[in-house]
Parts: sequence; structure tokens; C-alpha cells
Amino acid sequence: MKSGKYMLLAAVLASVVFSAHAQSVPKPKEFYFDEDKTTARPIVVVEGEGEAQVQALVRERDRGRRQLEATAQLAHIAFSDGRMDLGGQLYQQVLAQTDAKGTLGRAVRWNYAWDLFRAGQVEPALTRWVEVASAYGSPSWAPPTLALALWRLDRKQEAVAWFGAAVRTEPTIWIDARNFASQLPDWKQEDRDTLAEVLGAWQANPPTWP
Repeated sequence: MKSGKYMLLAAVLASVVFSAHAQSVPKPKEFYFDEDKTTARPIVVVEGEGEAQVQALVRERDRGRRQLEATAQLAHIAFSDGRMDLGGQLYQQVLAQTDAKGTLGRAVRWNYAWDLFRAGQVEPALTRWVEVASAYGSPSWAPPTLALALWRLDRKQEAVAWFGAAVRTEPTIWIDARNFASQLPDWKQEDRDTLAEVLGAWQANPPTWP
């Protein structure tokens, strides 16, 4: 049972209130060439699945060298199981102990944003992504990701503007939706289809720069 996987956490979790505030999205820069691989990555401390994986992560969280990473992975598992409250509490604990501009802090916030997005919490996901993108140069993941979130929020003009930054940076890649699967392998097909809608809007009326 899914609930059994989290019995060990019940005794160690402090009560944390999660709240998200809408954040305005800045105008995109001209180019986004920074790969930022240290941020745009899953956080995996323990491979596997099920209760054994959760128990190993709890042990790592309590006594291991990668306590924060283990907590972040537990948060992701909780979100995947539909336990958003638990996942949010776990993520909040990690956020409180990491610098938003640090390597781990950025990765945690990027992953948290994706978990929020996949749980239908697009506005707080966008807020996190903006926070992470602002903390690291000009990350190449930002234009398509922010375009996706903005389009889902029906902020279509902003979405097209951000997609335009992706096209300016790598025009041979982003002007053809057939490239999306190879460029965005971890995205769900429905998300790639949404980005294809953004591409269509961009093709109909490409924004000028600046």
C-alpha cells in the first residue's frame, strides 16, 4: 500500500505550511546559451522503487551524507504518488536549508517546479522556475519551459515572447516541432504538444527583438 511507504516519515516530519505567491515574469533576454546541467537534472540518491526505496531514503535522510538530496527525492516520490501535502512539506524543508543560487538549491527548486506543474499547480511552478532562471545566467532550459507554463496559464503573448528567445538561441532546433522529442525527452508528450502550439503562434506572428 502506498500509505505504508510513508509510515516512517510520519514521526520525523515537522509541520510546514506551503504557500505560493504569483510572480511576474520578466521579459526574456536575447539569448540563452547556458546549458546549466547542474540544475536541470533529477535528484536521485537511491535507485529502485516501492517501500524498500523509501526506507533507504529515510535512512539516508536521518544518517547519511546526502540528507537534503534524500529529502528532495522523497518529496518527488510523494508527489508521484499524489501526496502533494507531504511532498510540499518535504520540499519546503529542503528549500529552507539551501541557497536559491547554490547548485543544490537550484536543482531542488527546478525539480519542485516540475512536480508542481505535473500536479496541475502551474502558477507556483512558474514562480519557482522564474526564481531558478534568475539565479543562473541564461539557462537554455528556461525559454521552452517558461513558454510551456505561460501558455498553460493562457498568458499567450508572454509564452510566444519566451519561445522567441529559444528560437533566437537555436533557430534550427526550435522552429520544427519534430525536434521536440529529442530535445525534451523527459517531457510528457502532451507538454511537447502544448509547446508545438506555442511554435504555431510564434510562426503566425514572430515577436521582434528587443
